Amino acid sequence: MITYIIVDDETASHDILKEYGKEVSFLDFKKSCYNAFEAMDYLNQHSVDLMFLDINMPKLSGFEFLATLSNPPEVIVTTAYKEFALEGYELNVHDYLLKPYGMQRFLTAVNKVHNSFGKKKGLFREQETQNVSQLFIKDDKKYYQIELNQILFVEGYGNYIKLHLEDKTIVSHQTLSSFKEKLPQKKFIQIHKSFIVSRDRIEFIEGNRVSIQQKLLPIGQTYKLNVSKLFQ
Repeated sequence: MITYIIVDDETASHDILKEYGKEVSFLDFKKSCYNAFEAMDYLNQHSVDLMFLDINMPKLSGFEFLATLSNPPEVIVTTAYKEFALEGYELNVHDYLLKPYGMQRFLTAVNKVHNSFGKKKGLFREQETQNVSQLFIKDDKKYYQIELNQILFVEGYGNYIKLHLEDKTIVSHQTLSSFKEKLPQKKFIQIHKSFIVSRDRIEFIEGNRVSIQQKLLPIGQTYKLNVSKLFQ
Protein backbone atom coordinates (compact mmCIF):
# COMPACT_ATOMS: atom_id res chain seq x y z
CA MET A 1 0.00 0.00 0.00
CA ILE A 2 1.08 3.57 -0.72
CA THR A 3 0.06 5.94 2.07
CA TYR A 4 -0.68 9.53 1.11
CA ILE A 5 -1.69 12.94 2.39
CA ILE A 6 -3.27 15.91 0.61
CA VAL A 7 -1.90 19.43 1.09
CA ASP A 8 -4.22 22.01 -0.46
CA ASP A 9 -6.13 25.05 0.80
CA GLU A 10 -9.23 24.23 -1.28
CA THR A 11 -11.77 21.78 0.14
CA ALA A 12 -12.99 20.84 -3.34
CA SER A 13 -9.50 19.64 -4.28
CA HIS A 14 -9.43 17.34 -1.25
CA ASP A 15 -12.81 15.92 -2.14
CA ILE A 16 -11.77 15.13 -5.72
CA LEU A 17 -8.49 13.49 -4.73
CA LYS A 18 -10.10 11.38 -2.00
CA GLU A 19 -12.86 10.32 -4.36
CA TYR A 20 -10.36 9.26 -7.03
CA GLY A 21 -8.12 7.63 -4.43
CA LYS A 22 -10.94 5.38 -3.21
CA GLU A 23 -10.97 3.70 -6.61
CA VAL A 24 -7.28 2.72 -6.46
CA SER A 25 -6.56 -0.42 -4.44
CA PHE A 26 -2.93 0.42 -3.61
CA LEU A 27 -3.64 3.92 -2.20
CA ASP A 28 -4.25 4.47 1.51
CA PHE A 29 -5.44 7.97 2.50
CA LYS A 30 -4.06 9.31 5.80
CA LYS A 31 -4.61 13.04 6.25
CA SER A 32 -6.05 16.23 4.76
CA CYS A 33 -3.87 19.29 5.42
CA TYR A 34 -5.11 22.74 4.41
CA ASN A 35 -1.79 24.58 4.59
CA ALA A 36 1.92 23.86 4.72
CA PHE A 37 2.13 24.18 8.51
CA GLU A 38 -0.48 21.49 9.09
CA ALA A 39 1.44 19.23 6.74
CA MET A 40 4.72 20.02 8.46
CA ASP A 41 3.29 19.07 11.87
CA TYR A 42 1.89 15.83 10.48
CA LEU A 43 5.09 14.80 8.70
CA ASN A 44 7.12 15.50 11.83
CA GLN A 45 5.12 12.78 13.58
CA HIS A 46 4.20 10.38 10.79
CA SER A 47 5.78 8.81 7.73
CA VAL A 48 3.92 8.65 4.43
CA ASP A 49 4.86 7.55 0.94
CA LEU A 50 3.16 10.19 -1.17
CA MET A 51 2.00 13.79 -0.92
CA PHE A 52 -0.44 15.55 -3.25
CA LEU A 53 0.78 19.13 -3.03
CA ASP A 54 -0.84 22.37 -4.16
CA ILE A 55 1.44 25.30 -5.02
CA ASN A 56 -0.61 28.43 -4.37
CA MET A 57 -1.28 28.40 -0.61
CA PRO A 58 -1.28 31.24 1.96
CA LYS A 59 1.85 32.15 3.99
CA LEU A 60 3.99 29.38 2.55
CA SER A 61 3.69 28.06 -1.01
CA GLY A 62 3.83 24.37 -1.82
CA PHE A 63 7.31 24.61 -3.34
CA GLU A 64 8.64 26.71 -0.46
CA PHE A 65 7.31 24.07 1.92
CA LEU A 66 8.79 21.24 -0.14
CA ALA A 67 12.21 22.90 -0.10
CA THR A 68 12.22 22.82 3.72
CA LEU A 69 11.85 19.02 3.88
CA SER A 70 15.08 17.07 4.21
CA ASN A 71 13.45 13.71 3.43
CA PRO A 72 10.16 14.41 1.65
CA PRO A 73 7.76 11.72 0.46
CA GLU A 74 7.11 11.30 -3.24
CA VAL A 75 5.25 14.35 -4.54
CA ILE A 76 2.50 14.81 -7.11
CA VAL A 77 1.82 18.51 -7.64
CA THR A 78 -1.81 19.56 -8.11
CA THR A 79 -2.20 23.13 -9.34
CA ALA A 80 -3.98 25.44 -11.76
CA TYR A 81 -0.69 27.13 -12.72
CA LYS A 82 1.20 25.37 -15.50
CA GLU A 83 4.02 27.94 -15.50
CA PHE A 84 5.52 26.36 -12.36
CA ALA A 85 6.01 22.92 -13.95
CA LEU A 86 9.74 23.34 -14.59
CA GLU A 87 10.41 24.42 -11.01
CA GLY A 88 8.47 21.40 -9.81
CA TYR A 89 10.59 18.94 -11.75
CA GLU A 90 13.73 20.65 -10.48
CA LEU A 91 12.45 19.71 -7.01
CA ASN A 92 12.11 16.09 -8.18
CA VAL A 93 8.33 15.94 -8.04
CA HIS A 94 6.93 12.75 -9.51
CA ASP A 95 4.21 14.30 -11.64
CA TYR A 96 2.36 17.56 -12.24
CA LEU A 97 -1.44 17.47 -12.34
CA LEU A 98 -2.90 20.58 -13.90
CA LYS A 99 -6.35 21.46 -12.55
CA PRO A 100 -8.93 20.52 -13.60
CA TYR A 101 -7.80 16.93 -14.27
CA GLY A 102 -9.80 13.76 -14.74
CA MET A 103 -9.59 10.23 -13.45
CA GLN A 104 -7.41 9.05 -16.34
CA ARG A 105 -4.74 11.68 -15.70
CA PHE A 106 -4.87 10.93 -11.97
CA LEU A 107 -4.33 7.21 -12.63
CA THR A 108 -1.37 7.94 -14.89
CA ALA A 109 0.28 9.93 -12.10
CA VAL A 110 -0.30 7.45 -9.28
CA ASN A 111 0.73 4.51 -11.45
CA LYS A 112 4.09 6.21 -12.02
CA VAL A 113 4.57 6.31 -8.25
CA HIS A 114 3.42 2.74 -7.87
CA ASN A 115 5.86 1.51 -10.53
CA SER A 116 8.66 3.48 -8.90
CA PHE A 117 7.98 1.85 -5.55
CA GLY A 118 7.92 -1.58 -7.19
CA LYS A 119 11.36 -1.01 -8.72
CA LYS A 120 12.78 0.20 -5.42
CA LYS A 121 11.48 -2.85 -3.60
CA GLY A 122 12.89 -5.09 -6.27
CA LEU A 123 16.27 -3.38 -5.98
CA PHE A 124 16.29 -3.70 -2.18
CA ARG A 125 15.30 -7.37 -2.42
CA GLU A 126 18.08 -8.01 -4.92
CA GLN A 127 20.63 -6.21 -2.73
CA GLU A 128 19.56 -8.36 0.21
CA THR A 129 19.78 -11.66 -1.68
CA GLN A 130 23.17 -10.83 -3.19
CA ASN A 131 24.64 -10.92 0.33
CA VAL A 132 23.10 -14.30 1.19
CA SER A 133 25.54 -17.22 1.29
CA GLN A 134 23.50 -19.69 3.37
CA LEU A 135 19.86 -20.70 3.70
CA PHE A 136 17.85 -22.82 6.11
CA ILE A 137 15.73 -25.42 4.28
CA LYS A 138 13.05 -27.50 5.96
CA ASP A 139 12.89 -31.19 5.01
CA ASP A 140 10.13 -33.00 6.94
CA LYS A 141 10.87 -32.01 10.57
CA LYS A 142 14.50 -31.02 10.11
CA TYR A 143 15.99 -27.68 9.15
CA TYR A 144 19.18 -27.93 7.08
CA GLN A 145 21.58 -25.03 6.76
CA ILE A 146 22.66 -25.03 3.13
CA GLU A 147 25.62 -23.26 1.58
CA LEU A 148 24.50 -21.72 -1.70
CA ASN A 149 27.66 -22.88 -3.42
CA GLN A 150 26.62 -26.50 -2.69
CA ILE A 151 23.47 -26.21 -4.78
CA LEU A 152 23.67 -27.83 -8.22
CA PHE A 153 20.11 -27.16 -9.30
CA VAL A 154 16.59 -26.89 -7.91
CA GLU A 155 13.70 -28.88 -9.29
CA GLY A 156 10.10 -27.84 -8.74
CA TYR A 157 6.99 -29.98 -8.82
CA GLY A 158 3.73 -28.54 -7.54
CA ASN A 159 4.10 -27.19 -4.02
CA TYR A 160 7.43 -28.95 -3.46
CA ILE A 161 11.02 -28.49 -4.54
CA LYS A 162 13.94 -30.89 -4.76
CA LEU A 163 17.19 -29.25 -3.83
CA HIS A 164 19.98 -31.16 -5.58
CA LEU A 165 23.24 -30.69 -3.66
CA GLU A 166 26.73 -32.11 -4.07
CA ASP A 167 26.13 -35.00 -1.66
CA LYS A 168 22.35 -35.25 -1.17
CA THR A 169 18.88 -34.21 -2.25
CA ILE A 170 16.51 -32.35 0.05
CA VAL A 171 12.75 -32.19 -0.51
CA SER A 172 11.05 -29.09 0.88
CA HIS A 173 7.40 -28.02 0.98
CA GLN A 174 7.51 -24.73 -0.95
CA THR A 175 7.01 -23.60 -4.52
CA LEU A 176 9.83 -23.03 -6.96
CA SER A 177 8.79 -19.40 -7.46
CA SER A 178 8.89 -18.64 -3.71
CA PHE A 179 12.31 -20.29 -3.37
CA LYS A 180 13.62 -18.36 -6.36
CA GLU A 181 13.06 -15.07 -4.49
CA LYS A 182 15.59 -16.19 -1.86
CA LEU A 183 18.34 -16.79 -4.41
CA PRO A 184 20.75 -14.13 -5.73
CA GLN A 185 20.06 -13.57 -9.43
CA LYS A 186 23.74 -13.25 -10.24
CA LYS A 187 24.39 -16.82 -9.08
CA PHE A 188 21.27 -18.68 -10.23
CA ILE A 189 19.21 -18.76 -13.42
CA GLN A 190 15.85 -20.29 -14.25
CA ILE A 191 16.06 -22.37 -17.43
CA HIS A 192 12.67 -24.08 -17.33
CA LYS A 193 9.39 -23.71 -15.45
CA SER A 194 10.60 -26.62 -13.28
CA PHE A 195 14.36 -25.95 -13.03
CA ILE A 196 16.65 -23.31 -11.55
CA VAL A 197 20.38 -23.98 -11.91
CA SER A 198 23.57 -22.63 -10.39
CA ARG A 199 25.46 -20.67 -13.03
CA ASP A 200 28.80 -21.86 -11.65
CA ARG A 201 27.76 -25.52 -11.93
CA ILE A 202 26.88 -25.48 -15.62
CA GLU A 203 29.32 -27.76 -17.49
CA PHE A 204 28.04 -27.12 -21.00
CA ILE A 205 24.96 -26.02 -22.95
CA GLU A 206 24.01 -27.97 -26.06
CA GLY A 207 20.87 -27.27 -28.04
CA ASN A 208 17.97 -27.12 -25.60
CA ARG A 209 19.78 -28.79 -22.72
CA VAL A 210 22.05 -27.80 -19.85
CA SER A 211 24.53 -30.29 -18.42
CA ILE A 212 25.28 -30.29 -14.67
CA GLN A 213 27.25 -33.23 -13.27
CA GLN A 214 26.19 -35.50 -16.15
CA LYS A 215 22.52 -34.61 -15.73
CA LEU A 216 20.90 -33.07 -18.79
CA LEU A 217 18.23 -30.52 -17.89
CA PRO A 218 15.80 -29.06 -20.44
CA ILE A 219 15.71 -25.41 -21.46
CA GLY A 220 12.10 -24.22 -21.71
CA GLN A 221 10.99 -22.25 -24.75
CA THR A 222 10.16 -19.14 -22.69
CA TYR A 223 13.48 -19.28 -20.84
CA LYS A 224 15.82 -19.35 -23.83
CA LEU A 225 16.43 -15.63 -23.51
CA ASN A 226 17.59 -16.14 -19.89
CA VAL A 227 20.13 -18.69 -21.07
CA SER A 228 21.30 -16.64 -24.07
CA LYS A 229 22.27 -13.81 -21.68
CA LEU A 230 24.99 -16.09 -20.31
CA PHE A 231 26.85 -15.74 -23.60
CA GLN A 232 26.82 -11.93 -23.64
